Amino acid sequence: MKKFFTDPAAIAEHLLPRGFQYSSVACGLKKSRKHDLALITSDAPAVAAAVFTTNRVQAAPVLVSREHLEKSQGLARAIVANSGNANCATGAQGIEAARATTAAVASELGCPQDQVQVCSTGVIGIPLDASKLTSAVPSLVSNLESTTDAYHSAARAIMTTDARPKWSAATCRVDGKEVRVLGCAKGAGMIHPQMATMLAFVVTDAALSWPVAARLLREVAGRTFNSVTVDGDTSTNDTLILLANGAAGAPPIRRAGPDLERFTRALESVCRDLALMIVCDGEGASRVAEIEVRGVASDAVAAVIARTIAGSPLVKTAFTGADPNWGRILAAAGRTPLPRGVAFDPASAEIRLAGITVCRRGQSHPFDEAAAHHKMLERHVPVIVDFKSGPGRATVWTSDFTTEYVRINSSYRS
Repeated sequence: MKKFFTDPAAIAEHLLPRGFQYSSVACGLKKSRKHDLALITSDAPAVAAAVFTTNRVQAAPVLVSREHLEKSQGLARAIVANSGNANCATGAQGIEAARATTAAVASELGCPQDQVQVCSTGVIGIPLDASKLTSAVPSLVSNLESTTDAYHSAARAIMTTDARPKWSAATCRVDGKEVRVLGCAKGAGMIHPQMATMLAFVVTDAALSWPVAARLLREVAGRTFNSVTVDGDTSTNDTLILLANGAAGAPPIRRAGPDLERFTRALESVCRDLALMIVCDGEGASRVAEIEVRGVASDAVAAVIARTIAGSPLVKTAFTGADPNWGRILAAAGRTPLPRGVAFDPASAEIRLAGITVCRRGQSHPFDEAAAHHKMLERHVPVIVDFKSGPGRATVWTSDFTTEYVRINSSYRS
Protein backbone atom coordinates (compact mmCIF):
# COMPACT_ATOMS: atom_id res chain seq x y z
CA MET A 1 0.00 0.00 0.00
CA LYS A 2 1.41 3.35 -1.02
CA LYS A 3 -0.43 5.46 1.56
CA PHE A 4 -2.25 5.23 4.84
CA PHE A 5 -4.81 7.79 5.83
CA THR A 6 -5.90 9.04 9.23
CA ASP A 7 -7.61 12.42 9.49
CA PRO A 8 -7.02 14.17 6.16
CA ALA A 9 -5.33 17.52 6.25
CA ALA A 10 -7.43 20.53 5.35
CA ILE A 11 -7.85 21.12 1.64
CA ALA A 12 -5.87 24.20 0.65
CA GLU A 13 -7.93 27.04 -0.80
CA HIS A 14 -5.99 26.99 -4.08
CA LEU A 15 -7.05 23.35 -4.67
CA LEU A 16 -10.78 24.11 -4.74
CA PRO A 17 -12.07 23.77 -8.32
CA ARG A 18 -13.37 27.04 -9.69
CA GLY A 19 -17.10 27.59 -10.08
CA PHE A 20 -18.37 25.35 -7.26
CA GLN A 21 -19.97 26.16 -3.90
CA TYR A 22 -20.74 24.05 -0.83
CA SER A 23 -22.91 24.13 2.28
CA SER A 24 -24.49 21.97 4.97
CA VAL A 25 -27.15 22.27 7.67
CA ALA A 26 -28.77 20.18 10.39
CA CYS A 27 -32.27 19.27 9.23
CA GLY A 28 -33.12 16.93 12.11
CA LEU A 29 -32.51 13.46 10.67
CA LYS A 30 -29.61 12.62 13.00
CA LYS A 31 -30.36 12.09 16.67
CA SER A 32 -27.06 13.83 17.43
CA ARG A 33 -28.41 17.02 15.77
CA LYS A 34 -25.20 17.26 13.75
CA HIS A 35 -25.29 18.50 10.17
CA ASP A 36 -27.05 15.90 8.03
CA LEU A 37 -27.86 17.68 4.78
CA ALA A 38 -25.17 18.75 2.29
CA LEU A 39 -25.26 20.64 -0.98
CA ILE A 40 -22.69 20.98 -3.77
CA THR A 41 -23.49 23.36 -6.61
CA SER A 42 -21.89 24.42 -9.88
CA ASP A 43 -22.31 28.03 -10.93
CA ALA A 44 -23.08 26.83 -14.46
CA PRO A 45 -24.53 23.51 -15.67
CA ALA A 46 -21.81 20.88 -15.43
CA VAL A 47 -21.30 17.70 -17.40
CA ALA A 48 -22.42 14.96 -15.02
CA ALA A 49 -21.55 11.27 -14.94
CA ALA A 50 -22.43 8.73 -12.28
CA VAL A 51 -21.96 5.13 -11.23
CA PHE A 52 -24.69 3.60 -9.09
CA THR A 53 -25.19 0.48 -6.98
CA THR A 54 -25.73 -2.84 -8.75
CA ASN A 55 -27.81 -4.14 -5.85
CA ARG A 56 -31.26 -5.17 -7.14
CA VAL A 57 -32.74 -3.29 -4.18
CA GLN A 58 -32.20 0.35 -5.11
CA ALA A 59 -33.05 3.34 -2.97
CA ALA A 60 -35.41 6.07 -4.16
CA PRO A 61 -32.62 8.65 -4.63
CA VAL A 62 -30.73 6.24 -6.89
CA LEU A 63 -33.80 5.78 -9.08
CA VAL A 64 -34.51 9.51 -9.21
CA SER A 65 -30.88 10.44 -9.93
CA ARG A 66 -30.72 7.92 -12.79
CA GLU A 67 -33.90 9.41 -14.20
CA HIS A 68 -32.55 12.95 -13.91
CA LEU A 69 -29.27 12.12 -15.65
CA GLU A 70 -31.21 10.68 -18.57
CA LYS A 71 -33.65 13.59 -18.81
CA SER A 72 -30.95 16.25 -18.50
CA GLN A 73 -28.75 14.44 -21.04
CA GLY A 74 -25.84 14.39 -18.61
CA LEU A 75 -26.04 17.87 -17.10
CA ALA A 76 -26.28 18.88 -13.43
CA ARG A 77 -26.18 22.03 -11.35
CA ALA A 78 -26.29 20.43 -7.91
CA ILE A 79 -25.91 17.39 -5.68
CA VAL A 80 -28.01 17.31 -2.51
CA ALA A 81 -27.31 14.53 -0.01
CA ASN A 82 -28.70 13.62 3.38
CA SER A 83 -27.38 11.27 6.04
CA GLY A 84 -29.40 9.60 8.78
CA ASN A 85 -31.98 7.96 6.51
CA ALA A 86 -31.37 5.85 3.39
CA ASN A 87 -34.82 6.48 1.88
CA CYS A 88 -34.77 2.88 0.66
CA ALA A 89 -37.61 0.34 0.63
CA THR A 90 -39.97 3.25 1.26
CA GLY A 91 -42.26 2.81 -1.78
CA ALA A 92 -43.94 5.65 -3.63
CA GLN A 93 -43.54 7.91 -0.60
CA GLY A 94 -39.77 7.56 -0.87
CA ILE A 95 -39.77 8.51 -4.56
CA GLU A 96 -41.90 11.55 -3.79
CA ALA A 97 -39.55 12.55 -0.96
CA ALA A 98 -36.55 12.40 -3.29
CA ARG A 99 -38.39 14.39 -5.95
CA ALA A 100 -39.61 16.97 -3.47
CA THR A 101 -36.05 17.51 -2.28
CA THR A 102 -34.73 18.02 -5.81
CA ALA A 103 -37.65 20.32 -6.62
CA ALA A 104 -36.91 22.49 -3.60
CA VAL A 105 -33.22 22.78 -4.51
CA ALA A 106 -34.01 23.49 -8.16
CA SER A 107 -36.47 26.22 -7.18
CA GLU A 108 -33.90 27.96 -4.96
CA LEU A 109 -31.16 27.70 -7.59
CA GLY A 110 -33.41 28.58 -10.52
CA CYS A 111 -32.47 25.52 -12.54
CA PRO A 112 -34.41 22.60 -14.05
CA GLN A 113 -35.30 19.92 -11.51
CA ASP A 114 -33.61 17.22 -13.57
CA GLN A 115 -30.28 19.05 -13.09
CA VAL A 116 -30.30 18.13 -9.38
CA GLN A 117 -28.81 14.83 -8.25
CA VAL A 118 -30.05 13.46 -4.92
CA CYS A 119 -28.41 10.99 -2.53
CA SER A 120 -29.27 9.50 0.85
CA THR A 121 -27.48 7.30 3.37
CA GLY A 122 -28.54 5.76 6.68
CA VAL A 123 -31.01 3.18 7.91
CA ILE A 124 -33.00 1.24 5.29
CA GLY A 125 -36.77 0.93 5.47
CA ILE A 126 -37.59 4.03 7.55
CA PRO A 127 -39.90 6.55 5.82
CA LEU A 128 -38.13 9.83 5.08
CA ASP A 129 -39.91 12.97 6.24
CA ALA A 130 -39.32 15.13 3.16
CA SER A 131 -40.52 18.25 4.96
CA LYS A 132 -37.39 18.18 7.12
CA LEU A 133 -35.25 18.43 3.99
CA THR A 134 -37.36 20.84 1.98
CA SER A 135 -37.77 23.26 4.87
CA ALA A 136 -33.98 23.33 5.30
CA VAL A 137 -33.21 23.94 1.63
CA PRO A 138 -33.55 27.77 1.69
CA SER A 139 -30.91 28.12 4.40
CA LEU A 140 -28.84 25.41 2.74
CA VAL A 141 -28.73 27.49 -0.45
CA SER A 142 -28.23 30.82 1.32
CA ASN A 143 -25.23 29.35 3.17
CA LEU A 144 -23.43 28.35 -0.06
CA GLU A 145 -19.77 29.38 -0.12
CA SER A 146 -16.71 28.56 -2.20
CA THR A 147 -14.48 28.12 0.86
CA THR A 148 -12.60 25.22 2.39
CA ASP A 149 -14.64 25.53 5.59
CA ALA A 150 -17.86 25.12 3.64
CA TYR A 151 -16.42 22.12 1.78
CA HIS A 152 -15.20 20.44 4.96
CA SER A 153 -18.61 20.95 6.56
CA ALA A 154 -20.40 19.37 3.59
CA ALA A 155 -18.02 16.39 3.63
CA ARG A 156 -18.77 15.80 7.31
CA ALA A 157 -22.53 16.13 6.86
CA ILE A 158 -22.72 12.95 4.75
CA MET A 159 -21.01 10.78 7.40
CA THR A 160 -22.84 7.97 9.23
CA THR A 161 -20.64 5.43 11.03
CA ASP A 162 -17.51 7.01 9.55
CA ALA A 163 -14.87 7.76 12.15
CA ARG A 164 -13.46 10.59 10.05
CA PRO A 165 -14.27 12.68 6.98
CA LYS A 166 -12.68 11.77 3.67
CA TRP A 167 -11.49 14.12 0.95
CA SER A 168 -8.68 14.36 -1.57
CA ALA A 169 -7.49 16.78 -4.25
CA ALA A 170 -5.22 16.76 -7.30
CA THR A 171 -4.25 19.08 -10.13
CA CYS A 172 -3.06 18.61 -13.69
CA ARG A 173 -2.59 20.66 -16.85
CA VAL A 174 -4.91 20.61 -19.83
CA ASP A 175 -3.77 22.55 -22.88
CA GLY A 176 -1.35 24.39 -20.60
CA LYS A 177 -4.00 25.46 -18.08
CA GLU A 178 -4.19 24.14 -14.52
CA VAL A 179 -7.33 22.16 -13.76
CA ARG A 180 -8.34 20.96 -10.32
CA VAL A 181 -10.01 17.76 -9.12
CA LEU A 182 -11.57 17.49 -5.65
CA GLY A 183 -13.49 14.61 -4.10
CA CYS A 184 -15.16 13.64 -0.85
CA ALA A 185 -16.71 10.36 0.25
CA LYS A 186 -18.46 8.58 3.08
CA GLY A 187 -18.30 4.89 3.82
CA ALA A 188 -17.14 2.52 6.54
CA GLY A 189 -19.53 -0.45 6.45
CA MET A 190 -21.48 -2.34 3.77
CA ILE A 191 -18.36 -1.97 1.60
CA HIS A 192 -17.91 -4.37 -1.30
CA PRO A 193 -17.28 -4.13 -5.05
CA GLN A 194 -20.18 -3.78 -7.53
CA MET A 195 -19.71 -0.86 -6.65
CA ALA A 196 -18.21 -0.33 -3.20
CA THR A 197 -20.76 0.96 -0.72
CA MET A 198 -20.42 4.68 -0.33
CA LEU A 199 -21.39 8.10 -1.47
CA ALA A 200 -18.61 9.88 -3.36
CA PHE A 201 -18.74 13.24 -5.08
CA VAL A 202 -15.95 14.47 -7.36
CA VAL A 203 -15.92 17.96 -8.85
CA THR A 204 -13.52 19.41 -11.39
CA ASP A 205 -13.15 22.64 -13.30
CA ALA A 206 -11.94 20.71 -16.34
CA ALA A 207 -14.22 20.57 -19.37
CA LEU A 208 -15.19 17.07 -20.49
CA SER A 209 -17.51 15.77 -23.16
CA TRP A 210 -20.24 13.60 -21.65
CA PRO A 211 -19.08 10.37 -23.40
CA VAL A 212 -15.55 10.87 -22.08
CA ALA A 213 -16.77 11.66 -18.55
CA ALA A 214 -19.09 8.63 -18.40
CA ARG A 215 -16.54 6.17 -19.76
CA LEU A 216 -13.70 7.54 -17.67
CA LEU A 217 -15.67 7.41 -14.43
CA ARG A 218 -16.67 3.78 -14.98
CA GLU A 219 -13.09 2.78 -15.73
CA VAL A 220 -11.60 4.65 -12.78
CA ALA A 221 -14.28 3.30 -10.41
CA GLY A 222 -13.31 -0.22 -11.45
CA ARG A 223 -9.69 0.34 -10.47
CA THR A 224 -10.43 2.17 -7.22
CA PHE A 225 -13.82 2.03 -5.51
CA ASN A 226 -14.52 -1.44 -6.92
CA SER A 227 -11.22 -2.71 -5.54
CA VAL A 228 -11.99 -2.36 -1.83
CA THR A 229 -14.07 -4.48 0.51
CA VAL A 230 -14.82 -4.31 4.22
CA ASP A 231 -17.58 -6.82 4.86
CA GLY A 232 -18.84 -8.25 1.56
CA ASP A 233 -22.12 -6.31 1.58
CA THR A 234 -23.14 -4.03 -1.27
CA SER A 235 -25.53 -1.29 -0.27
CA THR A 236 -28.73 -0.03 -1.85
CA ASN A 237 -27.63 3.60 -2.12
CA ASP A 238 -24.12 3.50 -3.60
CA THR A 239 -23.52 6.55 -5.77
CA LEU A 240 -20.40 8.07 -7.31
CA ILE A 241 -20.96 11.36 -9.14
CA LEU A 242 -18.53 13.43 -11.22
CA LEU A 243 -19.32 17.06 -12.12
CA ALA A 244 -17.12 18.86 -14.67
CA ASN A 245 -17.99 22.53 -15.25
CA GLY A 246 -15.10 23.78 -17.43
CA ALA A 247 -14.52 26.84 -15.24
CA ALA A 248 -10.73 26.51 -15.56
CA GLY A 249 -11.04 27.76 -19.13
CA ALA A 250 -9.26 24.81 -20.74
CA PRO A 251 -10.79 23.38 -23.94
CA PRO A 252 -13.03 20.31 -23.55
CA ILE A 253 -11.35 16.91 -23.45
CA ARG A 254 -13.11 14.90 -26.15
CA ARG A 255 -10.69 12.18 -27.19
CA ALA A 256 -7.61 10.19 -26.24
CA GLY A 257 -4.35 12.08 -25.96
CA PRO A 258 -1.91 13.60 -23.45
CA ASP A 259 -4.57 15.86 -21.89
CA LEU A 260 -6.88 12.92 -21.22
CA GLU A 261 -3.98 10.88 -19.82
CA ARG A 262 -3.02 13.63 -17.40
CA PHE A 263 -6.60 14.19 -16.31
CA THR A 264 -7.16 10.45 -15.86
CA ARG A 265 -4.15 10.23 -13.54
CA ALA A 266 -5.47 13.13 -11.45
CA LEU A 267 -9.00 11.70 -11.24
CA GLU A 268 -7.71 8.24 -10.41
CA SER A 269 -5.42 9.63 -7.72
CA VAL A 270 -8.38 11.30 -6.00
CA CYS A 271 -10.63 8.24 -6.32
CA ARG A 272 -7.94 5.86 -5.07
CA ASP A 273 -7.27 8.10 -2.08
CA LEU A 274 -10.97 8.12 -1.22
CA ALA A 275 -11.32 4.35 -1.72
CA LEU A 276 -8.36 3.65 0.56
CA MET A 277 -9.71 6.07 3.15
CA ILE A 278 -12.95 4.10 3.15
CA VAL A 279 -11.29 0.73 3.71
CA CYS A 280 -8.91 2.19 6.31
CA ASP A 281 -11.98 3.54 8.11
CA GLY A 282 -13.76 0.17 7.91
CA GLU A 283 -16.03 -0.31 10.90
CA GLY A 284 -13.93 -1.63 13.76
CA ALA A 285 -10.88 -2.13 11.53
CA SER A 286 -7.53 -2.52 13.25
CA ARG A 287 -5.49 -3.08 10.07
CA VAL A 288 -5.75 -3.10 6.28
CA ALA A 289 -4.52 -5.84 3.99
CA GLU A 290 -3.44 -5.25 0.41
CA ILE A 291 -4.17 -8.44 -1.54
CA GLU A 292 -2.24 -8.66 -4.80
CA VAL A 293 -2.80 -11.68 -7.06
CA ARG A 294 -0.33 -12.36 -9.85
CA GLY A 295 0.50 -14.97 -12.43
CA VAL A 296 -2.95 -15.94 -13.76
CA ALA A 297 -4.60 -15.77 -17.20
CA SER A 298 -5.76 -12.15 -17.09
CA ASP A 299 -6.23 -9.09 -14.91
CA ALA A 300 -9.96 -9.90 -14.69
CA VAL A 301 -9.25 -13.40 -13.34
CA ALA A 302 -6.72 -11.98 -10.87
CA ALA A 303 -9.32 -9.47 -9.66
CA VAL A 304 -11.92 -12.16 -9.00
CA ILE A 305 -9.41 -14.25 -7.03
CA ALA A 306 -8.20 -11.22 -5.05
CA ARG A 307 -11.76 -10.25 -4.16
CA THR A 308 -12.56 -13.77 -3.02
CA ILE A 309 -9.52 -13.79 -0.74
CA ALA A 310 -10.23 -10.27 0.53
CA GLY A 311 -13.85 -11.14 1.32
CA SER A 312 -13.15 -14.34 3.27
CA PRO A 313 -14.19 -14.00 6.94
CA LEU A 314 -11.53 -16.57 7.87
CA VAL A 315 -8.81 -14.59 6.11
CA LYS A 316 -10.03 -11.33 7.64
CA THR A 317 -10.12 -12.72 11.19
CA ALA A 318 -6.61 -14.10 10.70
CA PHE A 319 -5.50 -10.53 10.02
CA THR A 320 -7.25 -9.43 13.22
CA GLY A 321 -5.10 -11.84 15.20
CA ALA A 322 -1.99 -11.21 13.06
CA ASP A 323 -1.98 -14.94 12.41
CA PRO A 324 0.18 -15.98 9.42
CA ASN A 325 -2.30 -18.71 8.51
CA TRP A 326 -1.54 -18.79 4.79
CA GLY A 327 -3.68 -21.92 4.28
CA ARG A 328 -6.80 -19.77 4.62
CA ILE A 329 -5.58 -17.55 1.79
CA LEU A 330 -4.87 -20.48 -0.52
CA ALA A 331 -8.19 -22.13 0.34
CA ALA A 332 -10.09 -18.91 -0.40
CA ALA A 333 -8.34 -18.60 -3.76
CA GLY A 334 -9.28 -22.19 -4.53
CA ARG A 335 -13.02 -21.58 -4.14
CA THR A 336 -13.05 -18.59 -6.48
CA PRO A 337 -15.88 -18.88 -9.03
CA LEU A 338 -14.02 -18.74 -12.35
CA PRO A 339 -15.42 -18.91 -15.90
CA ARG A 340 -15.55 -22.31 -17.58
CA GLY A 341 -12.17 -23.24 -18.97
CA VAL A 342 -10.26 -20.84 -16.71
CA ALA A 343 -8.11 -22.38 -14.00
CA PHE A 344 -4.87 -22.04 -12.08
CA ASP A 345 -2.54 -24.63 -10.57
CA PRO A 346 -2.50 -24.48 -6.74
CA ALA A 347 0.73 -26.46 -6.82
CA SER A 348 2.50 -23.45 -8.33
CA ALA A 349 1.29 -20.96 -5.70
CA GLU A 350 3.72 -18.76 -3.83
CA ILE A 351 2.40 -16.60 -0.97
CA ARG A 352 4.19 -13.75 0.76
CA LEU A 353 2.73 -12.24 3.94
CA ALA A 354 4.13 -8.87 5.01
CA GLY A 355 7.18 -9.55 2.86
CA ILE A 356 7.81 -13.05 4.24
CA THR A 357 7.50 -16.10 1.98
CA VAL A 358 5.21 -18.55 3.79
CA CYS A 359 4.15 -20.82 0.91
CA ARG A 360 6.08 -22.03 -2.12
CA ARG A 361 4.92 -24.42 -4.85
CA GLY A 362 1.61 -24.76 -3.04
CA GLN A 363 3.18 -26.02 0.19
CA SER A 364 4.49 -24.62 3.43
CA HIS A 365 7.80 -22.82 3.15
CA PRO A 366 9.88 -22.62 6.36
CA PHE A 367 9.50 -19.21 8.02
CA ASP A 368 9.79 -17.58 11.43
CA GLU A 369 6.23 -17.49 12.76
CA ALA A 370 7.06 -14.99 15.49
CA ALA A 371 8.62 -12.61 13.00
CA ALA A 372 5.66 -12.97 10.64
CA HIS A 373 3.21 -12.36 13.49
CA HIS A 374 5.13 -9.24 14.50
CA LYS A 375 5.04 -7.84 10.94
CA MET A 376 1.32 -8.59 10.63
CA LEU A 377 0.65 -6.43 13.68
CA GLU A 378 1.41 -3.37 11.56
CA ARG A 379 -1.47 -1.19 10.33
CA HIS A 380 -0.86 -2.30 6.71
CA VAL A 381 -0.26 -5.90 5.71
CA PRO A 382 0.81 -6.54 2.09
CA VAL A 383 -0.08 -9.97 0.71
CA ILE A 384 1.15 -11.34 -2.63
CA VAL A 385 -0.30 -14.54 -4.09
CA ASP A 386 1.57 -15.57 -7.24
CA PHE A 387 0.48 -18.53 -9.39
CA LYS A 388 3.32 -17.98 -11.89
CA SER A 389 1.33 -19.01 -14.96
CA GLY A 390 0.19 -15.85 -16.75
CA PRO A 391 0.37 -12.06 -17.07
CA GLY A 392 -2.76 -11.27 -15.04
CA ARG A 393 -2.42 -9.05 -11.98
CA ALA A 394 -4.86 -7.23 -9.68
CA THR A 395 -4.94 -5.65 -6.24
CA VAL A 396 -7.81 -5.43 -3.76
CA TRP A 397 -7.74 -3.74 -0.36
CA THR A 398 -9.63 -5.09 2.65
CA SER A 399 -9.89 -4.50 6.38
CA ASP A 400 -9.89 -7.09 9.14
CA PHE A 401 -12.91 -8.28 11.14
CA THR A 402 -12.94 -7.33 14.82
CA THR A 403 -15.43 -7.55 17.66
CA GLU A 404 -15.91 -3.79 17.27
CA TYR A 405 -17.44 -4.41 13.83
CA VAL A 406 -19.99 -6.71 15.47
CA ARG A 407 -20.72 -4.14 18.18
CA ILE A 408 -21.28 -1.31 15.69
CA ASN A 409 -23.57 -3.32 13.45
CA SER A 410 -25.53 -5.07 16.19
CA SER A 411 -26.73 -1.70 17.47
CA TYR A 412 -26.80 0.40 14.27
CA ARG A 413 -30.48 1.36 14.65
CA SER A 414 -30.34 2.20 18.35
